[in-house]
Amino acid sequence: MKALLSISAGLVVLAAPMATQAQIATPAASPKSTITQRVGLTDITLTYSRPSVKGRMVFGDSTSKAIVPYAKRWRTGANQTTTVKFSDDVTVEGKKVPAGEYGLYTVPGKASWKMVLSKNTKQGANVDGFKAEDDVATFMVKPYKTAAKVETFTMNFTDLTPATANVDLQWEMTGVKFKVAADVEPKVMAQIAEKVTQNASPTPNDLAAAAVYYYDNDKDLKQALAWMQKANEKEPKFWNVHTEAKIRMKMKDYKGALTAAEQSRTLAQTAKNMDYVKMNDDIIATAKKNGAK
Repeated sequence: MKALLSISAGLVVLAAPMATQAQIATPAASPKSTITQRVGLTDITLTYSRPSVKGRMVFGDSTSKAIVPYAKRWRTGANQTTTVKFSDDVTVEGKKVPAGEYGLYTVPGKASWKMVLSKNTKQGANVDGFKAEDDVATFMVKPYKTAAKVETFTMNFTDLTPATANVDLQWEMTGVKFKVAADVEPKVMAQIAEKVTQNASPTPNDLAAAAVYYYDNDKDLKQALAWMQKANEKEPKFWNVHTEAKIRMKMKDYKGALTAAEQSRTLAQTAKNMDYVKMNDDIIATAKKNGAK
C-alpha cells in the first residue's frame, strides 16, 4: 500500500501504510473430508464434514435431546451438504443414477433410514426447504449397531468387488450402508472388441487382459485360453503362464494345467517371486491329485 502524504502547518508528513491483517485461522469443529474410491472403472467421491459426539445423544426421537432427530431430513454431516459424485452412470440400491454430483440427504429412523440423492448440493442446514422434484433417487436401508463407538462421523467404502462397493456411514453406535454398482461389463467388452477381437495385431498385454477378464467372469474359457496362449507365445511372463494354468484347471485340463504351472514356477523362481512359486505349487499338487503326470 502506498504511503499517504499529509500536509499540516507547513510540515510534510508521510503517514505509515495501513497494515493488512489476515483473519485468524482456527481448526474447524467439524473438519471437511474428501474420499475417492474407484469401483470397476468408475470413480466415486464423497465430500462431507465430520461432527463429533462430544458427549451428546446423536440419534433419537423428536422428544429427546438428540442432535439428529428421527424422521427428519438430515444433511448427513455438518456444515455444507454432503455430496457424492459419480464419474459414470451407476446403479444405487437398484436405482439407475446418471453420472454427476448429488447431495446426499438422509432421514434416520430407529428401524430404517431413507436415503436421498438430490440434484440440490447447496441446501446445507435448510433441510425443510427441499423440493421433491430435485430428488434423483430415494431408497430405504436398515441401520446396524457398530462394534464400537464411533466418536467422529465417518463415511467409507467397504465390501469392494470388481464392480460394486458399499458406502458405509457410521456415527456413535449406529451404521448404515448402501450399495453402488458400476456398469463395468459394456465398457470392458467394448475395449476387448476394439483392441483384441477386431484388431489384426493385438498386443500381448491386451490379449492377457482379455483372457483374465473372461476367466474372472466365467465367460468362454476356450477363447480365454486361446488369447492367453497367444500372449505367451513370444515372451511368456510367469504371471500370464500362471493364469493359463488356472484357466486349464477350470476347464479340467489337469495335464495342461500341470505343464503350464511347472513352466510358470520355473519363471517365477528365476524372477525370485516366491508368492507365485507357492501358487504354482498349489496348482501342481491339485493337478497331480486329479491324475495329471
